[in-house]
Amino acid sequence: VIDDGSWTSWDGALPEVHPNAEYAHELACARTRTGLDESVVTGTATICGHRVAMLVCEFGFLGGSIGVAAGHRLTMAIRRATAERLPLIALPTSGGTRMQEGTTAFLQMVRITAAVTDHKAARLPYFVYLRHPTTGGVFASWGSLGHLTFAEPGALIGFLGPRVYEALYGGPFPTGVQTSENLYACGLIDAVTPLRELAGMVDRALTTIGRTPHPTIQPAPVQAPSPGTPAWESVLASRCPERPGVRELLHHAAADVLALNGTGQGENEPGLLLALARFGDQPCVLLGQDRHGQTPEAPLGPGALRQARRGMRLAAELDLPLVTVIDTSGAALSREAEEGGLAGEIARCIAEMVALEVPTVSVLLGQGTGGGALALVPADRILTAQHGWLSPLPPEGSPTRRAGGGPRPGSTLRCAARRSRRPARCRSAGRRRGG
Repeated sequence: VIDDGSWTSWDGALPEVHPNAEYAHELACARTRTGLDESVVTGTATICGHRVAMLVCEFGFLGGSIGVAAGHRLTMAIRRATAERLPLIALPTSGGTRMQEGTTAFLQMVRITAAVTDHKAARLPYFVYLRHPTTGGVFASWGSLGHLTFAEPGALIGFLGPRVYEALYGGPFPTGVQTSENLYACGLIDAVTPLRELAGMVDRALTTIGRTPHPTIQPAPVQAPSPGTPAWESVLASRCPERPGVRELLHHAAADVLALNGTGQGENEPGLLLALARFGDQPCVLLGQDRHGQTPEAPLGPGALRQARRGMRLAAELDLPLVTVIDTSGAALSREAEEGGLAGEIARCIAEMVALEVPTVSVLLGQGTGGGALALVPADRILTAQHGWLSPLPPEGSPTRRAGGGPRPGSTLRCAARRSRRPARCRSAGRRRGG
């Protein structure tokens, strides 16, 4: 994973844990067998030239379990990475808490989580690569907090290990659930990646979000839209199956695109694309409504908006501009959408987006129907592609619909590029970062 000759260990003396005779023998055997003094090693290295800090578990040392000494080592390494402003890469493989040390070991998960939280609050990247197996308190703490989370193919990953489950409930855990592939399908992790490809994934991610010094470019003057195209013609043009969507936009205009997956909370909807990308030299988090991924069977639902909120959090935590691309025929209208909190998710998207202190840009790429579109609109600057539009309802369902079949002229809003009415502190943040 790391560049040859780049590893520097951060591991120092460990705190004493005063084990009983049986546990002391287990520790001695583990140290002899692995050549390590604990279940974790920490240090710094370069990956494709990027200097990073690393946290690595060794499953051969008492199942990679975390006790007081291992927890102390991890916490100190995380805090050092924060102080040195290094990206942090974690590679856990663990059965969880070290049961020989009881509750004191169990509480180490809180200390480690607090250190990771402070690292992320400093707007520093934290990536996790889940290896086989990762279960218990490790998965339920620092193993599940990555900005980006990857996993080893075929890995056993779950909260309760299968042996513990069988001991508690007298039967095996359902097959096919606690696997990296199933977690990906459920939107809990971003990719299933062989270890040999991890360096490339980390390189892509750090290159994409890395800062490239470049002069601030003043935006072009805003021009009024050219007159002449009736609103209904724009509506029809925006619905043309051959009209380019967000994926075509990324293909032609962006570089270093790294698509992410799901909400991280068990949902994955194809109607919304979440990615890290660069436009020119500018890195950003991109949220794009994928018109071709929205079907009558799978319309834009509350899960897609929860995925959008994940993107907003990523932008804030990584100090990156947010770009949203709006192209939807409308959010889902169903019992499932109502019970899934669709209206609340629209409200929370709007509330979180207007509160962001990073620069934001919204692009009305095509259709902009209803609350599903409005959820991604409120940015520092709003741009509109030709024939892009925004309407509270599908034009056919508007009370202003004409008897002849189309809406009245002007009942569908086609916007020129403009600044929205964001709080002053947000607009000033955009100016500081180049807008």
